[in-house]
Amino acid sequence: MTLPVESLPGPDDIIRRELSNGIVVLVRENFNARSVVLAGSLDAGAAFDPPDAHGLAAITASALLRGTETRDFAAIHELLESNGASLSISGGLHTVGFSGKGLAEDLPMLFDLVGDALRHPAFPTGQVERLRGEIITGLKIREKDTRYMAARTFRELAYPAGHPYSRQPEGRLATVAAITRDQMSAFHRTHYGPRGMLVVIVGAVNAERALSLVEETFGAWENPDQPAMPLAPDGVGLDAARTQTITLPDKSQIDLVLGVPGPPRRADEWQAATLANAVLGVFGMYGRIGAEVREKRGLAYYSYSRLDGGMGPGPWRVIAGVNPANVERALEAIRGEIRRIVSEPVQESELADVKANFIGRLPLQLETNEGVAGSILSMERYELGLDYLRRYPDLIVSITPEAALDAAQRYLDPDVYALALAGPELPDFSESAPTEAQSEA
Repeated sequence: MTLPVESLPGPDDIIRRELSNGIVVLVRENFNARSVVLAGSLDAGAAFDPPDAHGLAAITASALLRGTETRDFAAIHELLESNGASLSISGGLHTVGFSGKGLAEDLPMLFDLVGDALRHPAFPTGQVERLRGEIITGLKIREKDTRYMAARTFRELAYPAGHPYSRQPEGRLATVAAITRDQMSAFHRTHYGPRGMLVVIVGAVNAERALSLVEETFGAWENPDQPAMPLAPDGVGLDAARTQTITLPDKSQIDLVLGVPGPPRRADEWQAATLANAVLGVFGMYGRIGAEVREKRGLAYYSYSRLDGGMGPGPWRVIAGVNPANVERALEAIRGEIRRIVSEPVQESELADVKANFIGRLPLQLETNEGVAGSILSMERYELGLDYLRRYPDLIVSITPEAALDAAQRYLDPDVYALALAGPELPDFSESAPTEAQSEA
């Protein structure tokens, strides 16, 4: 399909500026709506968690809007609600992300709040304990959820111990319970600062005005001791099948995750891998896996594949929910489709349909200020260039069946993978070459 790329955000209408302390600011004016979106990130994610305090980065980020040196929790949220605005801060594997939305005239207020929260949090004891209780309650619920436990166990199998991607950012029950307020305060002092920080503003605001608000809020921020973000090591991989079963009593369904470490977002083969993955388990009714495992054979309640891009080798995996009686046959069918995607080029017609979908949905992703802000943030974070969205259709069109095959062959192997299963006991399960004993959650 033909896409008018000149209408997409690009170098001529995205203003990019770097402050003296290293913060990168990107602004795109859009006066077709009265709203404005503020989004950004800074390098203070779970990759910095100490081995005995997993979850520290996440709870620290979540506590930032629970009270600052000048505002308590009620004052912060009363200010937002009285103006019909929103603001959130959350921690991920590598970064802490923040996002806010309001009317254009409320942008100074949003900057005042986000600057106060990021730079001057108070970590009030009562709110910290309330937050801790909420997180622990959530973890207790998730640890009885078969899908969550399969996903968590898969990461532990697929990545070496100590790799940032081997654990969930929210931590474990024991580590979250033990994290102290002093640890949170110390983590903030050490890891929060302008190094690696990105700020994106999109909406009905003059670009120079937006840039001046960033300068007023963050221009004087310094943290000379702030460490550089540790890279998620590439080159991780598996040399044999690794399987672990988590037994959760009183469950009726097995959830499984089968996959490998995949390509980083900046990898040359990333786009080819995303197209191969769409064919494998996304496009239409969840691709070939959905068609074969669920629709044709009736072996799964749901089945699809997913490829996560990130700073490091994010997982490429198949996810399915199956009847315990169908586990072995479902795995056989899934591995059969993986074998097929790495053994023969995708048909031109099949790839053409996926390409049309990728290109056709791009304008829909950019219909809102939030969508544009998210795209600009990703373009800057992964060094894709401000012209990336305008180059995107040609990038997709240029991918050949051979390129998709090469990308799949580089990462996927039907006989070498990490496999995590969670659900009722499987006494007759005989998946070959398990390296982990079956265990109780």
